[in-house]
Formats: sequence, C-alpha cells, structure tokens
Amino acid sequence: MSETPTRELLESTARLAADYRESLNARPVRSLMSPAELERALAVPLTDSGESPGDVIAALARAGASGTTASAGPRYFGFVIGGSTPAALAADWLVSAWDQNGGLYATSPLIAAIEEVTADWLRELAGLPSSMTVGFVTGCQMASFTALAAARHRVLRNAGWDVEAQGLFGAPPIEVLVSDEAHYTIFMALRLLGLGGTRLRRVPTDAQGRMRAAALGALLESVTGPCLVCAQAGNVNSGAFDPLEEIAALTRARGAWLHVDGAFGLWAAAAPSRAHLVRGVARADSIATDGHKWLNVPYDCGIVFCADEAAHRSAMTLAAPSLSAPYLATSTRQRDPHEFVPEESRRGRAVPVYAALRSLGRAGLTELIERNCRQARRFAAGLAAAGHAVLNEVVLNQVVVDFGDAERTRRIVAALQEDGTCWCGTTVWQGRTAMRISVSSWATTDADVERSLAAMVRIAHATP
Repeated sequence: MSETPTRELLESTARLAADYRESLNARPVRSLMSPAELERALAVPLTDSGESPGDVIAALARAGASGTTASAGPRYFGFVIGGSTPAALAADWLVSAWDQNGGLYATSPLIAAIEEVTADWLRELAGLPSSMTVGFVTGCQMASFTALAAARHRVLRNAGWDVEAQGLFGAPPIEVLVSDEAHYTIFMALRLLGLGGTRLRRVPTDAQGRMRAAALGALLESVTGPCLVCAQAGNVNSGAFDPLEEIAALTRARGAWLHVDGAFGLWAAAAPSRAHLVRGVARADSIATDGHKWLNVPYDCGIVFCADEAAHRSAMTLAAPSLSAPYLATSTRQRDPHEFVPEESRRGRAVPVYAALRSLGRAGLTELIERNCRQARRFAAGLAAAGHAVLNEVVLNQVVVDFGDAERTRRIVAALQEDGTCWCGTTVWQGRTAMRISVSSWATTDADVERSLAAMVRIAHATP
C-alpha cells in the first residue's frame, strides 16, 4: 500500500466531502450515472501493489459526485430518510477516526459513557420512563429483532420455559398478534426469531391503517398462552398511529407483551402539536425506532427501548460462563453496551445521535418535527388544489397521492424522478398505486417544498 500522510489524506477527504455536500442543493436529486457508467468507474483491476490512498479516495469522490442519489439534500422525499445534520455527520467521522469497539466499557469507556447520556436524552424527548433500557443497533429492523427477542424471553419464562437454554423445540406456542398494516421488518424479525412470518394473526385496521382496538380485544380474549402484540406509531404510507393507549390497556390486562414499531413516528412526541398521536407509548414493553430517519443522523443507527431490563439482558447475553470468551473484560460496575444488543464488536452508533441532539437542542428537534409536518400538509393542500387525490389524512409527515390510475401515476413519478427537481417514489395504499411523499430532512426549507410542488403539478399536467 502506498504511503500518504494521514493528515494530508483526511484533510483532502474533508474538502471532497464538503464539496459534495455543497453541491446537493443545485444538482438533480436522481443519480446521474447509469449502471454501466458506475461499473466502468469502479470496476478497475485490483493491483498487486495497491494504489495511493489519495488516488483511491479521489476516484470514489468522482463516482459519488454523480452516482449517488442526493438523499442527503433538501428535496428527497422518496423514503423516510433524514439527511444527516452537520454535527451528526462530523461526529460520525470522529467515530471512524477514534476506531473504537463500542461493545465493552473496557474497550471504550468513551462510547459507553456517550451511550448512557444519549439514552437519557432520548427517553426524555420521547416521554419514556427513565427505567427503560436502551440499545443502539444497525436500524429499526434490528431494534425490533432485539425487542422481540426480549419479549420471547419474558413470555416464555412466565410460562416456565427457558428459551435461551432450551430453544423453541417443545416450547409453549407463542401467539403473535400484529396490525394488518405492520411493516415488513416486523415479519422479518419474527422469522429470524423462529416465530414465523405467516403463523401470526393479523388485526384489522381502519381506512387510515390504524389497528382496530376492539378487534384486538376480541382476538386477545381467544388467546390462552404466551402472547406478543405488535403495534405501530407512524404508518409508513399514511403516517397514522395505532390507538396506543387502548392497545396498552388491553395487552396489560391480558398479560401480553406490547411492542411498538416507532421507526419515525416515535418522535412526534417531541412536537407539541403531534404528541397526542403517541399517547400511551410509554406503557409499551418495548419500542423500536431509527436514528437515521427523523433524528437525521448517518446510516447504521437504530434504537431499542425495553421496559423489562432482565428480559432485555437475558435475551442478549450468554448466561452460562462456559459459553463466554475468557478474555472478555466485562465490567461489574459500568454498563457494557453489548449486553443490550446482538453484536459484540460494534461502532459507536450513539455518538452521532449525541451530536445531533446536543446541536439541535429540545427546541431545535421540536422545530424540525413541526416544520416537516407543516410542509407535508402544504404538499397535500397544493396537490389537492391542483385536482389530484390525496388518499390519507395528513397527520404527520407522509402524503399519499393518486393521479388517476396506476399507470398514469407510475408515469408521473418516473417523469418527476427524471426531471430531478425532487425525488418521490411509488407505493400501493389501500389497493391503489400512488406517489408517496415523505418529509423528514432538517435541510428541507419551505422554498424547497414550493419548488418541488411546482415540479409535481407541472409534470402531472404534462403527463397523459
């Protein structure tokens, strides 16, 4: 490997990264390179002796300048993706520079301490009990996996079964009740945990995708054994919330475990005008959320909250000493982060969250959530005024729009993506193909919304 002074390499990389970020407002939001062009740019012969690190980084920066989708910019509305705040991005660079293993207090006291402080802030902002344990994982998929592993432990332990020691062979069957509108990551987590993706029972929802509490109550009456209930805070299409307060009362009366998928909707708690939507979430047994959605931190950050510390730890740690590596210097006095997540070796995922929250402050996070919700309502009003059907009640940051029929909607979305002013995707909502708008970036201004709205209306008008 050719030698390049580390300071010189990092400083030149910082300039390239800053150039990229500064380009996002002016460039088209779509990727400007075809698959063939990306292949030509990246698929170079691997040399025996290696290349200069500076040359490698420069080549990557050239490909990234045009080959990326500008999802970090202000007019990306295709998925619930929040562009990283400047403080979160810079903190993520520090995480890589520090090169810490955040699994143990012994390997990084700094990461362990940051996790504890950040966990306190997150519980406060979400209105959750201070006793809830917190783990930082890769994303909401793994947060739900971790939470449901704790749930599996608790409901089986209550039935007299040690699932960590004995597995699921011969275990009492677990009844799993999920919203008919549950996100697919819930089904994946259940599959990975051996609970099956199809043997569960679906609870009907209303026209906005909210679980019907009465229907859940009826199903719970027929359940006699261990039981898990999965509810939702923020439907990925409509933004709607299950009636969490009613659901929590029903599950608690039945002795079932309540898990809430709050991938982005949990942070409605930070906005006074939206906080009523998550009323009851503090009574959940576990909650999963993403940092890289509405908290606007870089990817590779999900967060799990659990009200049952014993279940959380038991599901994630090896109780038998013979199954633990003798060289692991676990702490008896300090918190070891790995005890709350599936991984041992892991980066300091809490650091960008710490930086984002400290830089925004309570008022800054509130303003971000309130602004994005207001901007979503502006999209809905503008499109409805232009004669297009908005299919959902815009209660949060999601807008679902039907342009008349499935094929026309697909043509309009494709033309909008090609135009490059903004980026939206398609979805299927209540059997209708629609365009979905997700507003979740700190960088999105009202001017960006008006510019994007004008492009949507213009392109829809020009598309037969």
